[in-house]
Amino acid sequence: MTGVLDGLPALLPDLEALYVDLHRHPELAFAEHRTAGILADRLDAAGFEVHRGIGQTGVLGVLRNGPGPVVMLRADIDALPVEEKTGLDYASTVRVTGPDGQEVPVMHACGHDMHATWLTGASALLAGTRTAWSGTLLVVFQPAEEAGGGARSMIEDGVFDLAGRPDVVLGQHLVPGPAGWVLTRPGVIMAATDALRIVLHGRGGHGSRPETTVDPAVLAASVVLRLQTIVSREISANEAAVVTVGSMHVGTTHNVIADDAVIEVNVRTFDETVRTKVLAAIERIVHGEAMAAGAPKPPELTPIGSFPVTRNDDAANAGLTEAFRAHFGGDRVHEAPLVTGSEDFGEFGVAAGVPSVYWLVGGMDTERVLTAMAAGRFETDIPSNHSPRFAPVPHPTLSAGVQTLVVGALHRLAPPATGGAAGVGA
Repeated sequence: MTGVLDGLPALLPDLEALYVDLHRHPELAFAEHRTAGILADRLDAAGFEVHRGIGQTGVLGVLRNGPGPVVMLRADIDALPVEEKTGLDYASTVRVTGPDGQEVPVMHACGHDMHATWLTGASALLAGTRTAWSGTLLVVFQPAEEAGGGARSMIEDGVFDLAGRPDVVLGQHLVPGPAGWVLTRPGVIMAATDALRIVLHGRGGHGSRPETTVDPAVLAASVVLRLQTIVSREISANEAAVVTVGSMHVGTTHNVIADDAVIEVNVRTFDETVRTKVLAAIERIVHGEAMAAGAPKPPELTPIGSFPVTRNDDAANAGLTEAFRAHFGGDRVHEAPLVTGSEDFGEFGVAAGVPSVYWLVGGMDTERVLTAMAAGRFETDIPSNHSPRFAPVPHPTLSAGVQTLVVGALHRLAPPATGGAAGVGA
């Protein structure tokens, strides 16, 4: 039987052109209209039943191919407000008006353009070889992963009502590892995130007379420094958490003490008990420092975003890892580290009540990455996701990501109705 992946080499030039086009034309969360239209059109051309505009800009493709399991493959499609500095000849120069009314640059700094291309390629190959498998394939292009609401918006808009619930949900993410490496992990693979906006109230006045004021700049500085003690002094060395103050705004000019300061805090945790402890510590510290400063009224703490822990089903992950090893060889399949980044992918499996598996695919020049690792310079020499210099190499990254999705889908779909085995190909 002809393998499903036999057509991949001939498909790669078209996929590279799609990837370059998506990279040149990034779109922010819930604004992915052009991107979604292109991807939906490709699913339609491949023979999928296509549903557009789910959760604002999400796309669902359904391919029913006889009896068997229902397998969902998901890719995210939004970009980030980052100014690209890769130097690529297809670098983004896009600038748009952001949600706050300010102009911002836009870049695919997290690889979602690659994710969308991978899933487009896998969908085309599976649709073109329907004699090799049986079941139903659901393809989901999800908006607004970076904003944290894309998966939930598609779920609430009835994505599972349109085609039924899947038996398993599969997804993957591009990372700055060696191109073609596949990284899997049982259980928790990515952290939960909590983001908070904190308003600290002071009493403004003239910069020459601080004794008549409660200076929110000093209060904010005290809070920022004290928050850094949560992980170092309140969380066990056997546990993990990250507390980052990513934004602090106070005042408008040098000789005026402002009334208020605003800081935004980002928390990453892998365990619910640790999460509860960290959030409680933040609230205690903020209120305590405000009281110590003589603030005229209590601070305000407002949640502004959250992501759940991304947790792989152990049995499903084990089976998929063995399928990857059988296809790629053990030298390219490794255990993933715990990732402090966050994802909303897990929302789909939780909402459907089915197992989900999320894995990582390397996308950087292999020799460069291994050299940096050997020198202990990986963090400084290899740009990470969200960096303005994040630039995966198209080959063999494109091929590897398409293969992982096809192998993953065929591992869960049924063999052909005639009883033969589904061929994967080289």
